[in-house]
Amino acid sequence: MNAKSRDATRSPSKNAQTPPQKGTMIMKSVSIFLASGRRASNQNRKSGGARTQGQTGSTRASKANKRSRMEDASGKLNPKMMEMLKKRTHFSKDELESLCRIYKKLVSNCQFTSRALAASTPSSIIAKPHAMVEGIDRIVFRELLHSTFDIVTEETLMERIFTSWDRGHEGLPIRLEGWVIGLSVFLRGTPIERASFCFRVYDLNSDGFITKDEMFTLLRNCLIKQPQDEDPDEGVKDFVEIVLKKFDIDKDGKVSFQDFCQTVGEEPLLMEAFGQCLPTDTAVQSFLATL
Repeated sequence: MNAKSRDATRSPSKNAQTPPQKGTMIMKSVSIFLASGRRASNQNRKSGGARTQGQTGSTRASKANKRSRMEDASGKLNPKMMEMLKKRTHFSKDELESLCRIYKKLVSNCQFTSRALAASTPSSIIAKPHAMVEGIDRIVFRELLHSTFDIVTEETLMERIFTSWDRGHEGLPIRLEGWVIGLSVFLRGTPIERASFCFRVYDLNSDGFITKDEMFTLLRNCLIKQPQDEDPDEGVKDFVEIVLKKFDIDKDGKVSFQDFCQTVGEEPLLMEAFGQCLPTDTAVQSFLATL
């Protein structure tokens, strides 16, 4: 059985997934990178304990410069960035440094991974990488969603998750700051933070509302896999009306952010009513265990 046949067997939505072998390759590479980083950190601490206090000023300055270069190479955050991210995320200092190392590793491998995925992914869904902008591109990001965070969804939502991840830089490769802040919401976000993220994903045209047309697009892609009725869209339209009545608190024919938050606050299981855009609990725990 060839790779394309295996992909079709694994999921009813072929475009929503990329080859699992590539995902294994990416995360195995990241895990090895983190493990080597921990070993290097332990060795640095041991050697640091053996230093004498009689070092001269020039020697200390030389070692500080060397240490700074090593930190840059390992992806350590500068103090200013570290303090900012500690205030804006739910991660500890050690976790932030691990996420930074993962980010640097993914970015360094983006070109290689993009070529590997391009060889087995339909050309119609491949976006050209932004050669002049450093960051995690949509090809690698989508594979991470699928293989690492158990996000199994269709093409529209995959693209919306990517474009909604780094606010203010929609559609561009994900920067370090956006990567960490997005993961904070993704993995440890408060109910309001997660609701805000899901709403941005579902608001397809970013006008501040989830309209009936957007609901139809999202639900149709999720519900209609192998249509058997003469007009399956009619069933989706009926379902949209039911969902709209549930979410439209102020009865204006569309769902505002306030409507959405109030509804999911009362019934949290409706957070992903229009399609999966958050990781499973198991995936969250597995990823956090690597930090």
